[in-house]
Order: sequence, then structure tokens, then C-alpha cells
Amino acid sequence: MNSNHQSNRLLILVGSPRRDGNSAALGAAAQRGATAAGTSAALLFLDDYIQGFLPDLRHANAPADRYAELFLEHFLPADGVLVCTPVYWYGMSAQTKAFFDRSFTHYVGSGPEPERVKARMTGKRLGLAVASEETYPGAALGIVHQVQEYARYTHSDFVGYVHGAGNRRGEVAKDPRQPLLAAEKLGAGFFTLKYSDYRIETPRSHNVWEPPEPALRNTPGVLP
Repeated sequence: MNSNHQSNRLLILVGSPRRDGNSAALGAAAQRGATAAGTSAALLFLDDYIQGFLPDLRHANAPADRYAELFLEHFLPADGVLVCTPVYWYGMSAQTKAFFDRSFTHYVGSGPEPERVKARMTGKRLGLAVASEETYPGAALGIVHQVQEYARYTHSDFVGYVHGAGNRRGEVAKDPRQPLLAAEKLGAGFFTLKYSDYRIETPRSHNVWEPPEPALRNTPGVLP
């Protein structure tokens, strides 16, 4: 991935049907932060593009909407994607879930398109912003886990998560945890935030934030 965050493209996807709702406010805050940091950032509402769910492709065509445009022209070229969704029944919105489900129509099967699509689905930076009525910390954990697993599956980096509480439109701004500020910071640092996700075989320094020391490279089965 390009290390110069000013040339990277951030796509912010809002999965709420409310244009002035709390999920949209979190997305707009992230866009402000990204723009201020010099990052190209676009904010799109999923229901402008998605009007149907994934069908059984053996017996029906995909819905005649703008999903292909969204996925092929906006999502695939993006270097980073921030998903903003309300919590509906302790999961992501139907619009957001449909976004992930419908990608199946482009990477399934054989031929050149699926291979190109799969190659461009991988290696992105991913983030999540969630708005819920409840302040309960576990309310959004199912969504966090789903995005984590998507990141793992696509060899992508899940770099940040913001959770704000609010029910009325814009009420998330009153959350004393300051999720709008957190979303703005996430947007600003989307391509510069330190990301680490160790495996047992990962070469590692003793330090997390200081300049790295020479990594410990152990022989498998042998302690340093």
C-alpha cells in the first residue's frame, strides 16, 4: 500500500437511511479529519446505490440498481474504507450487510473479473464507526467482530473503531465520550495510525511506540 497518506483514498460508507443521523455525523466527522490531514475522502450513502439483496444467482440476476458502480468504481479503488452504521438489533444495518453480501456477485466464478476483484479487495485499511441508542459497551461487539473477520479474510488491517451513543438526529454530539472527535481523529490518521496484529511467528521488537529494536527472530521451537 502507498505509504504517502496524502495520495491514499479513503471511502466512507454510511449505512443509515437518515442523511442527518448519528451514523452520518460520525462519517462526516471522519471526512473532516481526513480532509484536514490532506487525505482524499469521499462519503457515500449506501441506499443511494443498493435497492435489493443478494439473490440466488443460479436462478435470478442481481438487482438492477447501482451496486456495481459503488463496488467497482468506489470501493475497489479505495485504499481505506470506513464503515458507518447504526446498531439495529445488535447488528449492522441491512444496507451495510447487503453491501458486503452483494460483493459475492463480483468475486464468485472463474475468469478475469473475479481474480481482479479479489486482488483489489485485499490489503485495504478498514475502520468502523457505530451509533447506538445504548451506551452499553457490548451493544456493537457483533459488528466489530464481523468487520474483524472480514479484515482477516481479505488480509486487510482493521485500524480503528468508534462507538457513539445517541437516538435523536445528531444527538451523538452530546455523548461525553466525544465520539465525533474520535471519528475526526480516526479520519485524520487513517493511513498513519500504527497497526500491529501479532502471530506467534511475527518478528517483534521489545518496544511498541519507541523506534524499533532489532526484531527477535526465533528458531521455531527454540526460546530466545
